[in-house]
Amino acid sequence: MTTKPYWLILLTTLTLNALVLAGCATSALQATPTASATPFLPRATQTPLPLATTPAASPTAAPTATAPYPPEGYGPTNFPANVNPLTGLPVSDPALLNRRPILIKVQNLPRSDRPQSGLSRADIVYELYTEYGSTRYAALFYGQDAERVMPIRSARYPDINLIRMYKAVFVFGSAYEPIFRRLANSEFGNRLILEGGDTCPAVCRYDPNGRNYLAANTQALQTLLAKRGIDNTRPNLDGMVFNLTPPPGGQPAERVFARFSGAIYNRWDYDPASGRYQRYVDKENDVDQRNEVYEQLTDALTQQPIQADNVVILFVRYEEVDPRPEVEVLDFKLLGKGTAYLVRDGQIYQVNWQRLREEDVLTLVNDAGQLVPFKPGQTWFEVMGLSTRVQNTGATWRFTFGRDW
Repeated sequence: MTTKPYWLILLTTLTLNALVLAGCATSALQATPTASATPFLPRATQTPLPLATTPAASPTAAPTATAPYPPEGYGPTNFPANVNPLTGLPVSDPALLNRRPILIKVQNLPRSDRPQSGLSRADIVYELYTEYGSTRYAALFYGQDAERVMPIRSARYPDINLIRMYKAVFVFGSAYEPIFRRLANSEFGNRLILEGGDTCPAVCRYDPNGRNYLAANTQALQTLLAKRGIDNTRPNLDGMVFNLTPPPGGQPAERVFARFSGAIYNRWDYDPASGRYQRYVDKENDVDQRNEVYEQLTDALTQQPIQADNVVILFVRYEEVDPRPEVEVLDFKLLGKGTAYLVRDGQIYQVNWQRLREEDVLTLVNDAGQLVPFKPGQTWFEVMGLSTRVQNTGATWRFTFGRDW
């Protein structure tokens, strides 16, 4: 590699006593970001879009399940032509489902770049641990478009699980060379979208206040895919089950914490009026785990709070894949079965996640192997380590990320 990797640039900005990993991540993650790795292929220089040329989105209500919703629900197969198999909700135009989902990698740090744009329009969002206490989002767009999704950042090994299971087009900023090689040499290598000379207005620069963000327009991406001859045929996304009626056996869950590190910690508060969970995120570092300070996360695209109908905590085995002791490069396999918690309708359920084949969509099952229904709507997945600590006090649940490597 010809330049210092991102982790080394971050570490050199700190004093040693600030370096506390995982449960106590540091203010290092608040450093002004540079490129997270040397890209395997150089990115073309783009002319940033001036602020006035990209229309701002007007606030729109999230799709909801309206009566009559069938009492038996939808899924895991035979979804009606107008029902999104990733949300269980009818779409405004069934033609939206005659295409591939788009998976976009979105950054979470530094905090000065929040709020992110477009996350409320995603059907599914995964929060993945990356390295040194940081996380990034992988946002999946299918039943709705978003005029501006940003800031886009680089890929990591675990993204491969998501691209395969959702048969998605993948939009990302760059990647470490070995990660890029694995992406480019995969069966989905022709569905990778990087910034380039021909990608605007689908993927281009957006420059409010000189920040020069990389942004994507999911509707404009359809034209780019056609121009490049990329197969955009609707894939089989069967597998999930949706029902408005919560399953039996839940425990009260009015507040759910998902703490990845001293720099990244989240809280989901149940709003009985909407039946959804509102997301609150770290406002400042909390290295010693004694002073978490939260603020509500909004969507810069809609100016509305980020909410979810389902919050799912997945337990997976993160593994160190680089033998060098001075780096942290992680991967996991979201294949087989594992422990999970489903949070919906003010209730929490200990269940199992299941994905038996590479082409399968992730589902939830009980101990008897029966599918557990999601609530119709948007789902956020918090992907945590196998040794994650679970604490419960009344209707409050806390998940604290555990390092497995």
